[in-house]
Amino acid sequence: MSSEQDEDRADALFHALADRTRRDILRRVLAGEHSVSTLAERYPMSFAAVQKHVAVLERAGLVTKRRVGREALASGDVEAVRSVGTLLDELEHVWRGRVARIDDLLLSQPDDPQHATTPTPEET
Repeated sequence: MSSEQDEDRADALFHALADRTRRDILRRVLAGEHSVSTLAERYPMSFAAVQKHVAVLERAGLVTKRRVGREALASGDVEAVRSVGTLLDELEHVWRGRVARIDDLLLSQPDDPQHATTPTPEET
């Protein structure tokens, strides 16, 4: 997968997880398959709104749906959730590297107060 595709996937994953209701739906379907109508009963919103939340999760690859008769059954994709963890680990690694470089820079600065620049009376 190209870097651009990776970034698009990351955008879709984080967009899907940015909403509290979608995170709750994901938790439920990771624990076991649920019909969308059963999920909709749990939220103070319309069935259509819950369907849209499930669709966002599905587009991000976090949820899969299958039809059994008239019911749409949703289940969570554990591997997709793990990929979010991997993305976060990568971001953490980048930031830890940046913090380590700042620490190294600060440690390389002399502690000798004579090297510190203090304003002269004319500069104040």
